[in-house]
Amino acid sequence: MTIQKWCFSFNGRIGRRDFWIWMGLWSLLLVIIFSIAGSGWVSLQTAAFGLVFSLWPTAAVLVKRLHDRNKSGWWALLVVLAWMLAAGNWSMLAEIWQWGVGRFIPTLIGVMMLIDCGSFVGTEGDNRFGPEPTPVDFKNAGR
Repeated sequence: MTIQKWCFSFNGRIGRRDFWIWMGLWSLLLVIIFSIAGSGWVSLQTAAFGLVFSLWPTAAVLVKRLHDRNKSGWWALLVVLAWMLAAGNWSMLAEIWQWGVGRFIPTLIGVMMLIDCGSFVGTEGDNRFGPEPTPVDFKNAGR
């Protein structure tokens, strides 16, 4: 698989190795971007743009990993749900419900998705989303 397909295509499958490589790169990128914004070198809006810009490749990697687990890519919308719940204003609810809806449920969704995609082995052989994944070829990326 090429790096372009790895980052921008929603078709195919990837293994755990390539999933964790992207998650590590994405986390490092976000730490760098928001650290630079926190030091005042760029505005917070610019950092937020960097986050939004990185969502497409992150979604593509997540969907391909779900495909390897023989699950529809639509399951990735659970991450969007978790994000919306965490960002919501739940002050109209009782305090325990604020915590449950705004913190516990999004954390549970995130941890379950991370365990499912990052720990469990994908489907052996071909599945409905394509042949068994081949690792991303990082050495010949420029050729």
